[in-house]
Amino acid sequence: MSGVRLRAAEVVGQVLAGRSLTEALPAALCQLPVKEHAFCKALSFGTLRWYHRLEFLLRQLCVRPIKDPKIHALALVGLHQLAFMAVKPHAAVAETVAAAKPWARPLINALLRAYQRQRDALEKAAEADYEASVSHSAWLRQRIEQAWPRQAAAVLAANLAHPPFAVRVNLARVSRAAYAQRLLAQGLKAQEVAAVDSALRLDRPVPVEELPGFAQGLVSVQDAAAQLAAPLLAVQPGQRVLDVCAAPGGKTLHILESCPELAEVVAVDVSQERLQGVRENLARAGVAGKARLICADARDPSWWDGRHFERILVDAPCTASGVVRRHPDIKLLRRESDVAALAARQREILSAVWPLLARGGRLLYVTCSLLPEENEAQIRAFLAEHPDARAVPIHAAWGQVTGWGRQILPGEQDMDGFFYACLEKC
Repeated sequence: MSGVRLRAAEVVGQVLAGRSLTEALPAALCQLPVKEHAFCKALSFGTLRWYHRLEFLLRQLCVRPIKDPKIHALALVGLHQLAFMAVKPHAAVAETVAAAKPWARPLINALLRAYQRQRDALEKAAEADYEASVSHSAWLRQRIEQAWPRQAAAVLAANLAHPPFAVRVNLARVSRAAYAQRLLAQGLKAQEVAAVDSALRLDRPVPVEELPGFAQGLVSVQDAAAQLAAPLLAVQPGQRVLDVCAAPGGKTLHILESCPELAEVVAVDVSQERLQGVRENLARAGVAGKARLICADARDPSWWDGRHFERILVDAPCTASGVVRRHPDIKLLRRESDVAALAARQREILSAVWPLLARGGRLLYVTCSLLPEENEAQIRAFLAEHPDARAVPIHAAWGQVTGWGRQILPGEQDMDGFFYACLEKC
């Protein structure tokens, strides 16, 4: 099993070098037997989830920093197995050592065995360190504590938890209860998410091929919080709908499922590669011809033909600070300077697409962020600058009111962290 540890270390090393986990992981899995994929994912995600704590432990164990990035990453993978995984310690040490370059094997062996001997003292020291104790960078922890002082401890803990495996049932074709029975017939247990009519939470993650009807569009994999967008948009037959920043297309597909009688759906994304994901998503459900896909920057609607949209969905690019448990690499890749840059981009997108909305139409602003600068402060500033806009209160059994929108914090009703705000044009 040393090969799987080596591949996981390569993934971790690439993320530490600035590549996303989504980009780095597939290449590693291609080099492994299918039976080892789950373990490689567990090693990669887990090491990144606990990176700040593991890095602290490694610094305590090393007389000098490990200069070789691959050996550095492998040491973190080894520590993660001993600290957080139910792997037999002797196997974790032996297989991690075997995965190292020959010159580095004595070093890896010494580090891991030293951790085993000093574990209690090292973990006590980690608990006393600001970053290591909750395995978050100092700036992100501070931002969360400033924004959510009473809930910060729960948010930080939720960010370290394994995310639930949630699916969205295509209610136009099958009821949620009926689909739950289909899952049960295949030995898959699922619970209904009370706050979201289309959502089921499975007891364990499974490959999408094992979900009955997935290839035919009966169900899609999507967190329950993200499934709130289409109902809040409240589309009606005959309307034209614009979905900007649409990739990977889950919300676009949900809009089409919720109202097949729409006049037109236009999905815009700046990435041609990511638009291909939207195209594949729609094709799987048999609705590829029902949406027009446009590759463009949402801040430059020069493609617009002058016909107004009755509904606009702005799934804005953001820090993704609300989905850290699902994408632990965010904690390593995001920088504090990104917050202001992304907030400026969000303002530009809102200002660019607002003229495309018909009078009396609705714009739904969505982020998967926890930070006020990207959420309620963004909407407050927009309302101040646009007298023809008014905020529509969202009355719901999920999240909490935050000025001009509603915020779900990570882990609330076992959902990801999302912000929603509804605006209407007067």
